Amino acid sequence: MSAVKEHPILFSAQMVRALLNGSKTVTRRQVKVQPFDLSWSRRDHRFEYTAGRSANGDEIDGLYAYSTRSGEEWSAKCPYGQPGDRLWVRETWGVISHDFDEHANMIDWTPDRPATLIREMPFGRGYYSGHVIYRADGEATWAGDDDGGGDDRSAWKPCIHMPRIASRILLEIIEVRVEHLQDITYEEAVAEGVHRDSACRMWTATDEGGACHKYPVPAFRDLWSGINGANAWAANPWVWVVEFKRVTL
Repeated sequence: MSAVKEHPILFSAQMVRALLNGSKTVTRRQVKVQPFDLSWSRRDHRFEYTAGRSANGDEIDGLYAYSTRSGEEWSAKCPYGQPGDRLWVRETWGVISHDFDEHANMIDWTPDRPATLIREMPFGRGYYSGHVIYRADGEATWAGDDDGGGDDRSAWKPCIHMPRIASRILLEIIEVRVEHLQDITYEEAVAEGVHRDSACRMWTATDEGGACHKYPVPAFRDLWSGINGANAWAANPWVWVVEFKRVTL
């Protein structure tokens, strides 16, 4: 049996919390090379997504589209994988010492804060040992960082630099498809992890607040625009829709 393929994927702190509480089960990412004219509807195309293995054993992972208007063809390989593959989540992270009782190299430390034990993790020109903590779980004040600078080995690190060993969230892809961004439905917007504010009983882009909306689709529009730019929603691009489930190890 062939090994399960894994691919890294970046998520913001707000979306990490949504993954952890189970409210986010799908993500949309813009297709790098857009198929055909953005003004055309899905009715103008025939889409087929093929994943798995062909009769000769070759791996198949791609989306094929045929234009019913001009006969033009388009195909693309999903950069996030195919159904059955796994996604390991990259998020903002930091490393502290093994010794929690002495607060190690942190001033602000919560004993029950989630942490991942690592030993001699290669990073840069050296190795890290200790525990990985995650910014999505709350801020931390690092020793020697009062001036906003501090030791590079004791500060938050960007998600793009997270190695596989430090990741705490693993997702299994259930389905991959392509659609226009604005085709998203009420239920799919909820599955994107937008936040339901219990106080006002309305929807916001994330648990960090923002404009309140009666329905989740406008909240997702705010989330998308906040990540991709003010005009990103109006452009209505074709997007990869990747549905997944959490893998418990």
